Amino acid sequence: MAKPRFRYSRWDGTQVGFDLDADAVLEQITDDLLYHGDLNAALRRLLQQGFRDRQGQDVQGVRDLLDRLRRERDERLDRFDLGGVYDEIAEELREVVQQERAEIDRQLREAQQSGDARRAETAQGAADERNVQLETLPPDLAGMVRELQSYDFASPQAQQRFDELVEKLRQQVLDSYVNRMTGAVESMTPEDMARMKDMMAELNRMLDQRARGEEPDFDGFMERYGDFFPENPQNLDELLEVLARRMAAMQAMLNSMTPEQRAQIGALADQLLEDMDLRWQVDQLGNQLQSMFPDMGWGQGYDFRGQDPMGMAQAASTLEELGDLDRLEQLLRNAANPGALAEADIDRARELLGDDAARSLDELGRLTRMLQDAGLIDQREGRLELTPRGLRRIGRNALNDLFEKLARDKLGRHELERTGVGHERSYETKPYEYGDPFNLHIERTVRNAVGRAGGGTPVRLHPDDFEVERTEQLVRSSTVLMLDLSLSMPMRDNFLAAKKVAMALHSLISTQFPRDYLGLVGFSEVAREIRPQDLPEVSWDFVYGTNMQHAFQISRRLLARQPGTKQIIMITDGEPTAHFESGMAEPFFSYPPVRETVDATLREVVRCTRDGIRINTFMLDPNGHLRAFVEKLTRLNKGRAFFTSPETLGDYVLVDFIEQKREMRRAGGGRRSA
Repeated sequence: MAKPRFRYSRWDGTQVGFDLDADAVLEQITDDLLYHGDLNAALRRLLQQGFRDRQGQDVQGVRDLLDRLRRERDERLDRFDLGGVYDEIAEELREVVQQERAEIDRQLREAQQSGDARRAETAQGAADERNVQLETLPPDLAGMVRELQSYDFASPQAQQRFDELVEKLRQQVLDSYVNRMTGAVESMTPEDMARMKDMMAELNRMLDQRARGEEPDFDGFMERYGDFFPENPQNLDELLEVLARRMAAMQAMLNSMTPEQRAQIGALADQLLEDMDLRWQVDQLGNQLQSMFPDMGWGQGYDFRGQDPMGMAQAASTLEELGDLDRLEQLLRNAANPGALAEADIDRARELLGDDAARSLDELGRLTRMLQDAGLIDQREGRLELTPRGLRRIGRNALNDLFEKLARDKLGRHELERTGVGHERSYETKPYEYGDPFNLHIERTVRNAVGRAGGGTPVRLHPDDFEVERTEQLVRSSTVLMLDLSLSMPMRDNFLAAKKVAMALHSLISTQFPRDYLGLVGFSEVAREIRPQDLPEVSWDFVYGTNMQHAFQISRRLLARQPGTKQIIMITDGEPTAHFESGMAEPFFSYPPVRETVDATLREVVRCTRDGIRINTFMLDPNGHLRAFVEKLTRLNKGRAFFTSPETLGDYVLVDFIEQKREMRRAGGGRRSA
């Protein structure tokens, strides 16, 4: 379709637009992205279902737009009768013949009543001859028009009406075959016809030039014939696309007729378009456009089911609308991502579907570009991927969701203590007191001295003027989050909550505790380390098995390289059902779990305990087997266990993490910065 065109008007305070930005769009797809782990699929689903903007207005999705398209198409098909193109012409010709018959009868009666026998005889012969001609008119429209053109009318009024009808028909055929292609005026003089023929010939020459690899003179063509094209195409391709759409609409009208109607209209067109050179130019252009735009719907036909008859001009216009609806539907159905909708003609969509649908289509088409311009996503090797900034935003969205829920549930406050002794700057100041680190804030100290002693130099400092920077007590911790990726997690609706906690915890640590370490380990039948940048696209594994032993091994290795207080946070909904034996290349799996798997896992817990690693377990489905196992784990490790649900998991994990940081800070634990 043609490139989007935009219309602008002065703001008058009444217009309401979409309140949408890139962050809001990413927020719309956060849960979908975290659950399925596929940015492209999340955008496609958003494209399909639509969403609400911040003002609460609906942005219709592709499904709603397709429904609107179908309703618009059915409204036209249920209302109109294409047979009217034929019936309208036939009815007018019948009225002309009836008018002529009435005049023949009138003239015959007048002659018979005159008392002149010779006149009456002559009138009777003329009437008989004319009536025979009228009775033997061909049944087809073209033949009827041809015979009446050579018929000697008795009625000047009927003659005039027939001549007007022929001119009207000629004009309608020209409008359908030529004028609608070029946007020309409704009434054309012979000079206009000659100029149009020249224009068509030059257009065909331009296509021949392009086929030979030459560059046609489009600007010169528009200088000579631009008045034929009110759409003001900017290049030859735009012009050809407009012409192809209109010629395809005319062909669709013929395709939608019965074979009899199609033959009648075709013969009538041949009869009326006597200038065969013009017809040849039109046909040549049509053939070339059909090869250039094979997807324009040249073979499309429609089943009109209504009662309102259409004239030829109205039929051509209606068929063009139906063709545009079909092409818009094809664009919507084939759109793999929002960016594909940028090809839609928004102005035409507004004409066909209304303002709301056009605004929605425009917004959907801008989604991808909006996210790219904001630096949240990027296209790599044909796929859309999150940028580092987009990754941070997804984490912040997850964190905000959890903290908003905490605020609603009032499960505790989460403000962090900001002051203390240490060397981590907090960008706040205080008067110096004996024992404070002498991190002198020069600007405030000098200001205090000037305020005390007045202006002038030199500025003399007094101990009471000293103001120092407050510092935070630096308590560093190292955490590994073990995330259960076994198939039971999505089957029990636990996966999204667990992954959102992982994203939120990563966001919290990277923004609020940047010196802390967070490692990520996913585990199912086997375990693997997850890089933070890959976390949004992590999905569950389509395997059974919960190999905690392997996950503890990887977590212990990651924490061995890290300083500070060490802990493992494990989120799971099942007991251990898989483990590796010494020398085994494949894990052993058994459900229900066997003693060998439980013992192998607990031995790894003991190793973690010896390395000073605390294990806190968050259980999403505390059945008897899992509860018994976790009780053994906590006795060995002295960690804690939380029995929770997907709705409260984030509350527990975040509150527990922050409370631990508070306790460590109050106790003065950890290392201080050098």
